[in-house]
Amino acid sequence: MNPVTDNVARQRFELVEEGKVAFSDYRQHGDVLILPHVEADPALRGRGTAGRLMEGTMQIVRERGLKVQPVCGYAVAWLQRHPEYADAVE
Repeated sequence: MNPVTDNVARQRFELVEEGKVAFSDYRQHGDVLILPHVEADPALRGRGTAGRLMEGTMQIVRERGLKVQPVCGYAVAWLQRHPEYADAVE
């Protein structure tokens, strides 16, 4: 599995699979990352890529001692389905 990386210049977490990119944009306000948008390349949709992106994003968030505020509908729904990350949600 490819790692999720933080593209600081573009303010987004990225996951590359099969040469295509899935990403979650973020804006940082103090210790909170606002997640306004999550997107997977159309060729990756339906394969679990966005879920792996969210899992990697949340691991990075925890490692940094941050919290997320999901705005994107996908991020909200994913976090509701994964209560193990509730401690990292604002």
